[in-house]
Amino acid sequence: MTVTHSPAGSTRRRPRGVSRQSRAGAAFVAAYVVLLIAFGVVPTAYAVWFAFTDAQGAFTGLGNFVTTAQDFRFVPALGHVALYLLLWLVSLVVLVVGLALLLHRMASQGASKTLRFLFYIPGALAGAASVLVWLFMLDPTVSPVSSLLGVLGYGTFGEVIAPANLPVLFTGIAFWTGAGGWIVVIYGALNNIPSDVMEAARIDGAGPWQTAWRVQIPMLRKWIVYMVILAFAGGAQLFVEPQLLSLASVGVAGRDYSLNQLSYDFAFQMNNINGAAAISVELLVISLSAAALFVTRSGFFDAD
Repeated sequence: MTVTHSPAGSTRRRPRGVSRQSRAGAAFVAAYVVLLIAFGVVPTAYAVWFAFTDAQGAFTGLGNFVTTAQDFRFVPALGHVALYLLLWLVSLVVLVVGLALLLHRMASQGASKTLRFLFYIPGALAGAASVLVWLFMLDPTVSPVSSLLGVLGYGTFGEVIAPANLPVLFTGIAFWTGAGGWIVVIYGALNNIPSDVMEAARIDGAGPWQTAWRVQIPMLRKWIVYMVILAFAGGAQLFVEPQLLSLASVGVAGRDYSLNQLSYDFAFQMNNINGAAAISVELLVISLSAAALFVTRSGFFDAD
């Protein structure tokens, strides 16, 4: 038992277990802070330094940003990422929330657990592995769904991965690999909605659609915003999917499709580390700005 003194001079005993728990919590937080600084703050500061200097370390202001923005590939890559993010975020919010609501509705039927597990399985694959699976599925010569591809009018792999199809393909790959985990998260959030709130909705005569739209979705608002922020940050860094597709298609899908690919090209093909750092800093600023917008407009930190 430890003793603490109040301002009035009285003593208040604090259980020793509470103090031990506080020290354990501080130890966990300290370990995280060390890793955050080592693998988050320091690399970010290093990239910012490179973005504002040249190869000799001299300060260049916005010179590297201007150089990369004037590259003929920059604006198309920015447009590709913007279109992909639009498709990805809309499909993620609509389908993940819809599927989570459906599974929550089916919880009493016993099939919900099996479906949640099946949805989550693709998320166990690493990004590169999932893309390789999709490359196999999209090639009409070896795909088990070649008949479906034929019905859609695609007879060769090159036709399937035509540039106009890439945003939809990348959205499908991202949803297949990332949606399952978010369905589990949103499903858990639905379970945290007080039962008396749901009972009040039923007593008031609200049907499934009204309950979902007027009760459940509003109470999921912060979880949806959290999902959108992380999905936006991950989607803005689109790299693995177009990079592997570019290698597999022998250039049909360009190696400069996304901003991250362009940054990679600046660093390892053009030997311009400073330009690559400038693009990475731009992606960081875009992601932080989007996160700030989502947080402020949604009241993310407001007390319920």
